[in-house]
Amino acid sequence: MTPPPPLAQALAAGTPVLDGGLADRLADQGCDLSGELWSARLLADDPQSVYEAHLAYVRAGARVLITGSYQASAQGFARAGVASAEVDELFARSVRLARAAGRQTREPVWVAASVGPYGAVCADGGEYRGRYGLSVRELTRFHRPRIEALAAAGPDVLALETVPDVVEAEAMLAAAQGCGVPLWLSYTVEGGLTRAGQPLADAFALAAGNAQLIAVGVNCCAPREVSEAVELAASTTRKPVVVYPNSGESFEHGRWQGPAAFDPVAALGWRAAGARLIGGCCRVGPDRIAALARTLAGEQPPVSGGESGSAR
Repeated sequence: MTPPPPLAQALAAGTPVLDGGLADRLADQGCDLSGELWSARLLADDPQSVYEAHLAYVRAGARVLITGSYQASAQGFARAGVASAEVDELFARSVRLARAAGRQTREPVWVAASVGPYGAVCADGGEYRGRYGLSVRELTRFHRPRIEALAAAGPDVLALETVPDVVEAEAMLAAAQGCGVPLWLSYTVEGGLTRAGQPLADAFALAAGNAQLIAVGVNCCAPREVSEAVELAASTTRKPVVVYPNSGESFEHGRWQGPAAFDPVAALGWRAAGARLIGGCCRVGPDRIAALARTLAGEQPPVSGGESGSAR
């Protein structure tokens, strides 16, 4: 099969559809996601299920697959009993599994290697607070081995995603400098600010002059946050914008509550404002991604039921 063109080239020509969340899809398949590694544990214990989750999104119309490495780290794998010699293989496996699923369609499919924030790896909810008390240098030192391992596996892009804090964004960009793989940078936001409370204009300005970045935007936020963020990211950076919000439900007392607000039709406005990579995050599963793909292709999506999707 002919390799797809570079993703940056595809963004200039259209709007590739991202997948939805991964973890709840795995849970829907009957996988046990307990433990601090979350879905990344399955890279070692049940890679076939990870492949099947990616494949569900390919069949739904996703053309960019985000790997199951969001919560993976050498430290986390070590605590789970994975030998240090096997760690890089698990990072590489995350890319291979997504790549294999992408080959099951004749359409071009790109693989985005997920690099989650430090708070996600700590498994304490810190990705929704930021401000870890670590310096840029300390965070750069933490992220660099993860980024190097994923870059060596040959993804099409590294997704620096669910970033809560400008300090961490600076560190992740520093850690990825010279890795030889394009990047996108995606903040998680609330109330028009980063989760750490910084103005989005400042957060996006960090990306404005970085030639390695092919897109910048937001993810794992409520859909109502997206429109303003798209306009600000596009005007501040002059780059394509990536957006993949969650369903709009809130996670309280250990469970998801409230109505879902992810409306595929809203993506038409996001695209008009500059979004060139559009998908979903927590609680946005294959059914909604299929509706999104149809909407962006100019087809009328069916009325959505109560389908829930999944987290990364």
